[in-house]
Amino acid sequence: MTASKFVHPINTPQRRLKTICIGAGASGLYYAYKIQRHFADFDLTVYEKNAGISGTWWENRYPGCACDVPAHSYIYSFEPYPEWSSSYASSKEIYGYFKHFADKYDLNKYIKLQHQVSAATWDEQSATWTVQIKDIASGEIITDWCHILVNASGILNAWRYPPIPGLNSFKGKLLHTANWDESEDLTGKSVGLVGNGSSAIQVLPTILPVVSKLTTFIMEPTWVSPPIGMEYKVYSDEDKKRFWEHPEELLEIRRETENYLNGQFETFFRDSQQQLGAREFMRTEMTRKLGDPELAEKLIPSWSVGCRRITPGRNYLESLTDPKVEVVFSMVSEVTEKGCKVLSGSEHEVDVLIMATGFDTSFKPRFPIIGRNGESLAQVWEGNPQAYLGIAASGFPNYFVSLGPNCPIGNGPVLLSIEIEVNYMIDIISRYQKENIKTFDVRADAVKEFNEHKDEFMNTTIWTDECKSWYKAGSSENKVTALWPGSTLHYREALAVPRYEDWNFTYYGNRFDYLGNGRSVAEAIVHDLNSHVTNEDTSKIDPALNYTAPEAKKDSVH
Repeated sequence: MTASKFVHPINTPQRRLKTICIGAGASGLYYAYKIQRHFADFDLTVYEKNAGISGTWWENRYPGCACDVPAHSYIYSFEPYPEWSSSYASSKEIYGYFKHFADKYDLNKYIKLQHQVSAATWDEQSATWTVQIKDIASGEIITDWCHILVNASGILNAWRYPPIPGLNSFKGKLLHTANWDESEDLTGKSVGLVGNGSSAIQVLPTILPVVSKLTTFIMEPTWVSPPIGMEYKVYSDEDKKRFWEHPEELLEIRRETENYLNGQFETFFRDSQQQLGAREFMRTEMTRKLGDPELAEKLIPSWSVGCRRITPGRNYLESLTDPKVEVVFSMVSEVTEKGCKVLSGSEHEVDVLIMATGFDTSFKPRFPIIGRNGESLAQVWEGNPQAYLGIAASGFPNYFVSLGPNCPIGNGPVLLSIEIEVNYMIDIISRYQKENIKTFDVRADAVKEFNEHKDEFMNTTIWTDECKSWYKAGSSENKVTALWPGSTLHYREALAVPRYEDWNFTYYGNRFDYLGNGRSVAEAIVHDLNSHVTNEDTSKIDPALNYTAPEAKKDSVH
């Protein structure tokens, strides 16, 4: 060991960290916040393809676009927002929240807007990622590099038109909910709406008052629920003032909402009392709001509540029986110059055709990510993407993905899931910087066994019912690739401490060089030599160790 290795105390950074994050949505902003909070010697660049931050909430601007989770739960757990105008926030308001967050913590200095990552390639010799980026404004291709690459580009981000024959032949205005033209005036026009997922359910009642006629093409039944977590409520200026002046009152509202949302997990188990109760309640409510037994029979599914994402819909069901609305239960077989043909052969003429047909949820990256041995992540994840705990892929060192395959995207509050994932990343990156780690790569056997457990668990849930769902990549039969095998709180505990035994590490030099000059952080930096001396045992007790499995035998030696 050379003398220079004895300069630093234990557990201090051995080199400057250079990291790149792809995307400045909820995950990218939180990653930037945590890197800034936990590290001092770093270089961070967040490349964002859009002209503004907040990801899906920048892109989705269709009429009625809002989050279907209560606003006071769609926030970072430590960053309340007393300014919500109602209990359910619009996309513009949510953009405002993330802008407030970025401004408050001075995160914009890391973000390059209108810069679209077009490729990322692992270089084994230098143990770095080479990243190509297109400057959208100039068209210039930029090359950058990093030690650690984080893909925070999101799952509900790659919108697409459905493969319907003749789509390009339509002579009217063609719109997609995720690529909305805000200049389009629908007043007095005949509108066709394809799809009945969350976007369509929000669009229909919003545009109905201004259109002359609305034809909605419904391809399959769906459960439409009342608001999830709390009733719709407009917050007055007095409410907001009270939330600012009495944060404990807002904290109580937030905790009550989280109690409700996290308490719904039992609904996802087949034949559970909560599932049976939810089906009966929602069937009754949908039938009542529709007021048309024949329509209810067609729209209410036979499969379980939650097999597809539960979709709240204010005034959607009531709007379906409006005189201006024509409900067509059929796939669109062809788009013509004037409108849509359905399977029966009938044609429905419209002035404007809105596609509310969702996103590519295959988890395949939208640009080449090339790992070890020239392997493409898009090919590795073709058909049945297998990740590690929703955040990593074997053979792609020093690489993380936020909201990857089998993360809890639909299990509970999604921003909490993002926090859990990024906190896990920070733990490993901290060790990477302090211990002279060269590469970290999740083991293939760990990925295999996690996915085997996941598949076995999913068979106990309603997510494997025969319903077409983006949880199963748009199929009714594929494996569940978009959900965690457990609740969001279960995910929190599972990722609380990294399982380092599931990772392969390589080092620059001796792995114990991080021990440094023999001085502790307490001695060299904090100058605290006695805080370990107390009057009582302050160590935490793990409550899980008080649990005894029903089948456990006291005399078992295993």
